[in-house]
This record gives sequence, C-alpha cells and structure tokens, in this order.
Amino acid sequence: MESEYHFKFEDLLVYQKAMDFAEFVDALTKGFPPRELYALSSQFRRASDSIGLNIAEDYPGSNAQSVKHINHAIHSSNECISAN
Repeated sequence: MESEYHFKFEDLLVYQKAMDFAEFVDALTKGFPPRELYALSSQFRRASDSIGLNIAEDYPGSNAQSVKHINHAIHSSNECISAN
C-alpha cells in the first residue's frame, strides 16, 4: 500500500526486503490448510510482519535501542525459519 508520506527507514534495503518477505509469507499462508488459520499461518504472518516493524521502530535509534530492535527482528526471522 502506497502512502503519501515517506520515512527514512523506507530507504533501507533491509527494510524493503523485510516488507517483501512479509508479502511473500502472506501469499504463502493463504495456501495453508484451514485448520492452520489461527495457529501456524497466523504465527508465521505475525512473525514476518514483526521483522519490518522492528527495523522501522529502530530507525533512527541510539546504540542500545538499535541493538534491542535489531535483535527482535532477528528473533522474528528465526521464528519464521522454525515455522517453515
């Protein structure tokens, strides 16, 4: 979805890739069995969304804050690997 606003973190390649990944996961989970709607597919979508959200929340941040949010993004990406 295009916005009339532009934020600096949107220029970060890692943020753009995180957003692409979240869109990929959303499309992928639409093919999951209905029994997974509120289990695996929901968790997988939320974890993939969390990657980009944490990158955006970090920018621009202090060193301590950056480390915290980047670690959250890494943990969310690890969660997606586990769900795959």
